[in-house]
This record gives sequence, C-alpha cells and structure tokens, in this order.
Amino acid sequence: MFTIGDFARYGRVSARMLRHYDALGLLRPDRTDPATGYRYYGAAQLARLNRLIALKDLGLTLQQVGAVLDERLDAEELRGMLRLRRAELEAAMAAAAARLTQVEARLRSIESEGRMPENDVMAKRIPAVRVAELTATAAGYQPQDISPVVGPLYDRLFPLLAAAGVGPTGPGIARYEDAPGGDGAVTVHAGVTVTAPPGPLGDTGVTVVELPAFEAATIVHRGSMDDVLATEQVLARWLDAHGRNGAGYAREVSLECPEDRTGWVTELQLPLAG
Repeated sequence: MFTIGDFARYGRVSARMLRHYDALGLLRPDRTDPATGYRYYGAAQLARLNRLIALKDLGLTLQQVGAVLDERLDAEELRGMLRLRRAELEAAMAAAAARLTQVEARLRSIESEGRMPENDVMAKRIPAVRVAELTATAAGYQPQDISPVVGPLYDRLFPLLAAAGVGPTGPGIARYEDAPGGDGAVTVHAGVTVTAPPGPLGDTGVTVVELPAFEAATIVHRGSMDDVLATEQVLARWLDAHGRNGAGYAREVSLECPEDRTGWVTELQLPLAG
C-alpha cells in the first residue's frame, strides 16, 4: 500500500488532485485509516488513475470521465463522445493554424517596414471586363473571414457554368465591397471572365455583370492569399508616397492557381480615386 504522497508521485499527479478525485468518487483510496484519516492506495489503482488522466486530457468533463470509468456509457455513446471531441480538437487545430498564418503574415509585414520596392507597383488603366459571378457575405475583410467564403463560392461557380454551357474566357476575378449595414461585413463577389450576355444565368444563382474600366495601382502577389497582407501594405505605402488615394478594396485577378497554394500568382488591382 502507498501513502497518498507516494501514490501521487508514482502517478505524476498532486495529492490535492487525489483528494479531489476521492471527493468526487472518481478514485477512492483502497483504505482510509479510521483513526488518522490517512489515505492508502494500491498499485493496481494506477491503471484507473492513468485512464482518468487520459480521458481528462482529451477534454472530457470529470462527470463524463466518471461515466466512462464506471462503464455507465454503452459503446455507441462512448464512440459518439470521442468523435465529438475529435471534431472539436480538429477545429481547434485548424483555428490555431489559421492564427499562426496570420501571425506570420503580420511578422513579414513588420519585417518589410521601411522597404518599398516601388518598381513592384504599377499604375495602369484596367479595361472593362465581363464576369460571371456568385456573391455572398463575409463577416469582415480579414483573410480568416474571406477565405472560408470565397473558396466555396468558386467551388460552386465552375460546375454551374459548365452545366449552363458557359466556359471561362479569362482569369478569375474576386472583388469586394462594404456590405449594407455598416457593421464591417464585406460582400464577396467570386467571378471569372466570360463572354455570355449580362444578366442572370438561368436559375443557377450566377449573374453575368459588366465591370467598367478604371485606373488602378497594381502589384503581383505570389503565394497563398492568406499571406497577402505584406503585399497589400506595399500598395498602401506606394499610395502615401505618391499622394494618391485608394477607392475601395483591391480586386484580385488570379493569374496562376496551381493546387499548391504557395504557387498562386495573383494581381491586386486597387482602384485609384480622382
């Protein structure tokens, strides 16, 4: 038999936690001295302690842990509980990866401060173009808001065009504008160049629109659009250096879109005011 201190040391937990587990009925000592109240544990109880800690580390509540340890759940309920926890962990990992991407993008922007390669920015006239597009609303203009909206729009757009017998004749063009309401939401237009006549494309939800010509400050971004921040800020510094003002959001023209997003090539076209 082990004292609570020895058992805690062998189980790599604190004596305080063992007292807590005892109070909750999760791990009772093998014996409690009636005169002193000292708790004593057997080596066989290490197996239950190991399972208790493993289940708790999975994120189960202590109530759920107790149900699992005491076999109050059937196999299907246990599978459902673990599947739900797996989905929660996967979502948390995806969110953490997205945050890491944004931290890295912000770091690259900070590292590039004070360096403005003006030859990367070009002011030019963008000709009018006709696009077929789908539209949705994003909560904001941050990449973590835009990417989950614009990607699925394009996934839907191309099959709908194929079913309607309309083929792309040029690059994809994503454009943005403030959504009605002034709450920071952004209307996302995911489009591709076509020659079909303007107007709704049947009952597909796709609309063909004529985008007018405009003057823009342009720059080519290479890599995932999740990393576009530093490139956009080069445009901002160019505007400041040349006494120009932007008018709205930069249009994104997809020049190359391989499966590996690090190989993407996208021209940003920021409308110029005046």
